[in-house]
Amino acid sequence: MRRWFLLMLLALAGCSEPEQQAGFAGLAGVAENESGVPFLQPGPGDRLSFPEDFGPHPQHRIEWWYLTANLQTEGGEPLGLQWTQFRQAITPRPTNAEPPEANTWPLEAAWMAHAAVSFDSQHYFGERLARGDIGHAGASAEPLTVWLDDWRLEAASGNESWRLQVAADGWSYDLSLRVKGEPVAHGDNGFSAKSADGEGSMYFSLVDLQIDGTVTLGDQTLEVTGKGWFDREWSSQFLKAGQQGWDWFALHLDSGDKLMAFRLRESDGAFRAGTWIADNGKPVALGADQLRIAPLTEGDGYPRAWQLAVPDFGLNLEVAAPAGDYRNTGLFPYWESPVSVSGSHDGVGYMELTGYGE
Repeated sequence: MRRWFLLMLLALAGCSEPEQQAGFAGLAGVAENESGVPFLQPGPGDRLSFPEDFGPHPQHRIEWWYLTANLQTEGGEPLGLQWTQFRQAITPRPTNAEPPEANTWPLEAAWMAHAAVSFDSQHYFGERLARGDIGHAGASAEPLTVWLDDWRLEAASGNESWRLQVAADGWSYDLSLRVKGEPVAHGDNGFSAKSADGEGSMYFSLVDLQIDGTVTLGDQTLEVTGKGWFDREWSSQFLKAGQQGWDWFALHLDSGDKLMAFRLRESDGAFRAGTWIADNGKPVALGADQLRIAPLTEGDGYPRAWQLAVPDFGLNLEVAAPAGDYRNTGLFPYWESPVSVSGSHDGVGYMELTGYGE
């Protein structure tokens, strides 16, 4: 069954050349449906709605819930952590429609979950896959719950406190997350353009999560504390033809300010956008003319060091991954690592790089 599921995903992706894979989210433009219900595509006029948008959007092709965290052990050692759950619609379904009966063995959606821990130059990665609507994976907005088998994110009291539990092969984590601040809407009130032609997604973040809990690696259990960044995104038309992959950064600066920035690489350049989130101010959407994102290292693999500059806000940053190999070596390989920030500001954060070869 698991092998059949992998083959089904590959067939949906239409991927014959690994270097063009952009990750599970790159499946957003495939699999035309015959249900008579259209897929919905976000646009500049769409608006976010809470708490509903924490939950699933079954009439959109692709969505994900995504946490990265920069933590420390009791001894002050840095530890990075990631959790992501994806949903890929095969057949669209209106949000208010009843799901199909599980005993009919429906095939309306596929789910994928990723989890990783980066510690002491080692990278631990796990991947799980599930078929939708048969009890193995799902999500809800009230109360917030996102789960695949026994990997589970759920609200503990209202939406102010969450618990995240993951158990992989030889490692696990159990975290408490305290939600501080309101969701940050990226782009045009939540519509985040992904090309000059208007393709895009709905995208918001919680940028100030306080985290504590335990991470177990083999027979070693570590008490950890730190900060996290939670992304929520959905679309029906993500990468356009010719886009080769993306470089994404979420940074917590020691000043209390925060920066999200990304670029989508194209054959004739790159599309860039981001959000500047001042410690005591409103988020500011950044366009390509306000933002510089460039690798400081060249080669055939993933660039480990980058320059990010936003002159309007006095930012000139060097962002670098620690020593180690931080590839998530699942069905769609990509790089996911904690980073340190230096230059005009110090800080920590995370970067995700896709589309760099195998």
